Amino acid sequence: MRLGVIDVGSNTVHLLVVDAHPGGPPLPATSHKMLLRLSEHVDDEGRVDAAGAADLTRFVGECLEIAEEQGAEDLLPFATSALREAPNGEEVLAGVRAGTGVDLRVLSGEDEARLTFLAARRWTGWSAGRLLVIDIGGGSLELSIGTDEEPDVAASTMLGAGRVTRELLQDDPPSPEQVKDARRRVRAVLAREMRPFSKQGRPDFAVGTSKTMRSLARLTGAAPSSEGPFVARRLQAADLGDVIARLTPMPSSRRTGLPGVSESRAHQVLAGAIVAEAAMDLLGVSELEICPWALREGVILRYLDTMEESARALSAQSGGVASGA
Repeated sequence: MRLGVIDVGSNTVHLLVVDAHPGGPPLPATSHKMLLRLSEHVDDEGRVDAAGAADLTRFVGECLEIAEEQGAEDLLPFATSALREAPNGEEVLAGVRAGTGVDLRVLSGEDEARLTFLAARRWTGWSAGRLLVIDIGGGSLELSIGTDEEPDVAASTMLGAGRVTRELLQDDPPSPEQVKDARRRVRAVLAREMRPFSKQGRPDFAVGTSKTMRSLARLTGAAPSSEGPFVARRLQAADLGDVIARLTPMPSSRRTGLPGVSESRAHQVLAGAIVAEAAMDLLGVSELEICPWALREGVILRYLDTMEESARALSAQSGGVASGA
């Protein structure tokens, strides 16, 4: 079947249309992105402003039209931290629903971590053993670890690359003092989350997901996306200090010329490097494999699993009725 996934993140509204069925990988058919930077459309109280809400409704409507044109049979629309934390989030969601008919599901931070873990587990397979997943988004950082398809520990912290940029790296470029303070404060926040992960022991395999991790890996020499998803890409903890030193004196306008850094992400890639460095260090991980599947794929896989479970339950019920007759 053909599915459309609408992902409302802190930076973009992203439509992914895939061909998918239970037991097989979702195959991308088309992708459409719109830069929104919803997290920048907030007032001092964290409320999404009228312009941001109107743009969101318009963009979601555009995604719906494209999904329908591509023959999507069902739509899986969701939103993450930008709407999750907004005091007027329900009001914004109601506006989207009234304007487009699309009912956005707001995922909790733990939901994000669990669904991303599911996607990473399916990609890496059971041979990965105890799997650790680090996912840096625009508004939050998700961490998860476990040996099954459901992680044993899942956590979300407000350390997304966009948020750290807005709150700790306001200057462009930031001063060395700002960067030093940001590194200290990020580690202090992250250290509070470490105990449950430390109790799990060392992971057998560790992956990083999402655009920030892909950009950082590309900055340290990984293959470009044009070489396809099956090329191994890695990020070394030892390289992140050099990345931070390299990016610190650069204004965002100059970062766009670097490998893997898009114009829409240039302003926050330094913060992403700071968060990645702290997470890898505190979790005792020297290397991450970059996983091309993340939250969107996790949402699709969970939907397919639910379909399969429903079909089995219906089949069992039908068999029971037949036996009873």
